[in-house]
Amino acid sequence: MELSANLGKLLLRLTLGGLMLLHGLGKMHAVPAGIMDRLANAGFPSALGYLVYVGEVLAPLLLIVGLWTRAAALLVAINMVIAVLLAHASQLGDLTRSGGWALELQGFYFFTAVAIMLLGAGKFSIGGASGKLN
Repeated sequence: MELSANLGKLLLRLTLGGLMLLHGLGKMHAVPAGIMDRLANAGFPSALGYLVYVGEVLAPLLLIVGLWTRAAALLVAINMVIAVLLAHASQLGDLTRSGGWALELQGFYFFTAVAIMLLGAGKFSIGGASGKLN
């Protein structure tokens, strides 16, 4: 049972970290101007837009290697809440034409991050199963 639980934790970390990292790497080629504009329009300092790199590049890398995993998962969850509030709040109750939730990808990222926060990194991680914040 321990082996399958640790493999499951690894799979969760690699899936969330890998998929979220692709979003972050896509944003590495340009300043997050759209995010900065949305923050400014919402009354926040636009420079906070650079934190998208923390939530979509640094945190996913930490998840993938299994270091400070619970903290990294928290950063991803916070990133998703802010993304929904800034860009998708009007879609919270919407369904797609095929009947799926309009925010299923954002929901997947958020709830997978919460699951990782609860489960920890597992044995197959740099920090180890009993590592601090893992």
